[in-house]
Amino acid sequence: MKLFLTGGVAALALLAAGCNGDGTNASSGAPAAELKQIPAPNGDWTQMVVKTPEGGFRMGNPDAPVKLVEYGSLSCPHCAEFEEQGAPALRDRYVKSGQVSWEFRTYLLFPTDPGVSMLLHCQGEGSAFPMIEQLYKTQGEWMEKIRALPAEQLQALATMPAAQAAPMTVQAAGLDEFFRQRGMPASKIQACLADTSRLEMFAQIKKRGDEEGVNGTPSFFVNASRVDAGTWAGLEGPIRSAIPK
Repeated sequence: MKLFLTGGVAALALLAAGCNGDGTNASSGAPAAELKQIPAPNGDWTQMVVKTPEGGFRMGNPDAPVKLVEYGSLSCPHCAEFEEQGAPALRDRYVKSGQVSWEFRTYLLFPTDPGVSMLLHCQGEGSAFPMIEQLYKTQGEWMEKIRALPAEQLQALATMPAAQAAPMTVQAAGLDEFFRQRGMPASKIQACLADTSRLEMFAQIKKRGDEEGVNGTPSFFVNASRVDAGTWAGLEGPIRSAIPK
């Protein structure tokens, strides 16, 4: 099951009520054949992360025969499930082999997404994937703080412009402290949230995703073809099939 953007108030209502996964197991159970290794210039493709022209973060071999693109919302429980279930194998088996590159594009789905996404991008590409992993790992904690807000405050946050809501949601969720603990000074956090230019970039990412058929998160594309799967169990097969024999 995927989450759909149905408007600010409705989206926050979905988060307040919680969201259940589709019950699909993380692993297909099929034995995986060994992958041909493409040597990395620095010895480890997972340490090669760049910002893409499309506004995403790409990990891995820029010339990988399989190019995976993920559209993900940092507030989405299903994206957090994928991170837990699929990211280790995707990173350590497929990206490290040099056969697959993995690009993460921030897709704003909930009113809580703009602030945390701005701070993620202000950290830069060097720490992007570890930060994404940690944000998903702690998602339940910081989203619970949002869900605990009074109804009238949730209503206000859901209806105000993203540039105004971003610093308020960051503070309400305790994400300012989260980023301070990971080396971002308070002054940089404030400057980052005050610079709304990234919101236009996120809008362009969302527009591109919508045009490509994204209607929820996580959504995946393998070599520009959309994969009808939101779990690692559904995604691994198409990735393996795309790897040259």
